[in-house]
Amino acid sequence: MLSDTTRAALAESRPGHALPRAFYTDQAVFEDDMNAVFYREWLFVGPECELPEPGDYVTLQVHEAPVIVLRDNDGQLRAFHNSCRHRGSTLCQKERGNAARLVCPYHQWTYDLTGKLIVTRFMGGDFDPKDFPLKPVHVTSIEGLVYICLAETPPDIENFRAAITPYIAPHEPRKTKIVAESTIVEEANWKLVIENNRECYHCAGAHPELLVSLVEMALPNDQRFADEFRIMEQKAREWDALNLPHAPVDGGVEFRCIRLPFREGAYSMTMDGQPASKKLLGELTEPDLGSVRAFRVPNNWHHFLSEMIIHFRILPLGPNRTEVRTVWMVHEDAIEGWDYDVDRLSEVWVATNAQDKELAENNQKGVTSPSYTPGPYSEISEFMLINFTEWYRDCLSRYEAGDTESRTAAE
Repeated sequence: MLSDTTRAALAESRPGHALPRAFYTDQAVFEDDMNAVFYREWLFVGPECELPEPGDYVTLQVHEAPVIVLRDNDGQLRAFHNSCRHRGSTLCQKERGNAARLVCPYHQWTYDLTGKLIVTRFMGGDFDPKDFPLKPVHVTSIEGLVYICLAETPPDIENFRAAITPYIAPHEPRKTKIVAESTIVEEANWKLVIENNRECYHCAGAHPELLVSLVEMALPNDQRFADEFRIMEQKAREWDALNLPHAPVDGGVEFRCIRLPFREGAYSMTMDGQPASKKLLGELTEPDLGSVRAFRVPNNWHHFLSEMIIHFRILPLGPNRTEVRTVWMVHEDAIEGWDYDVDRLSEVWVATNAQDKELAENNQKGVTSPSYTPGPYSEISEFMLINFTEWYRDCLSRYEAGDTESRTAAE
């Protein structure tokens, strides 16, 4: 059940407007967000290429739920709650590593990579290790993008898989490697971080580095930007000839995927607009492919370019704190110093992330004010915020109504 604060905020909320103050500031609302959203929805973990070998693992913390994602000895991806079945100690305490077995550092209970308990000490004759495997977490990979779901019965993700695969498959994300990464903490509610990402209304005044390459138009038929609209028409013809899909998919309020061009003369998200790596991804031969822009609620967005992929993941840390992780990927065979330079490849989004951090934190300070009253979104420039907040309110309403389609084991 939702808290009284969340119920009151939902009743106060108006479609097409920013959310009421409590949604961005209140601890009880934050706990409801975790239960209604982050413990029930599919969450992006990171690129599958982080787990190339058996025993490779990564960990992440979803509010109070520590999770391990690993590759087992048969090459299969698995995910588990990072909690020993003895007395609950965390098993893997590093962000990433490799382990032939998962050994609890407390009392040395030991699990194989399928989660089976294989070693204990002094447990007596009546103890059956088969009754104490690690608790599994749902995991899937979509063309090399790893998602987990903490719900006992997860919501459907197949529509997203089917829609996004034709767009990102030509970039072959599984055949890439991480060459740069950044994790920052923004002193802002996770919804403000998402809202900031979902509009470019602020770009002209905040992101000069990004606008070297990025077109501000979010839809291919947006004729407010005459030059960009002309480029879009031209590139659409070229992408059709290459059999590369580009039209916006029908993701409703749940996800978005579209290929959009860069500004004329720009090939990549770099300070000069020139390619970030000499080696193109997959079997691509054309450097001027703009970017596939993909987003999925509640915690990830991506750019797939001809020579580079950039993944973004957010994880809420509290009502006014959010972790933002960014990774930059190039072809697995690209050579540093010859094909790419790390600083040049990452500098646009390093700058943009810092600017977005300042924007989100200023936004948090403003919505904390007792005088804050939610204003209307721009239907032209902030339609994706309208979609996001509609989806968010629906998540809370379904949770309050007792929707049992996706429930956590803890519930």
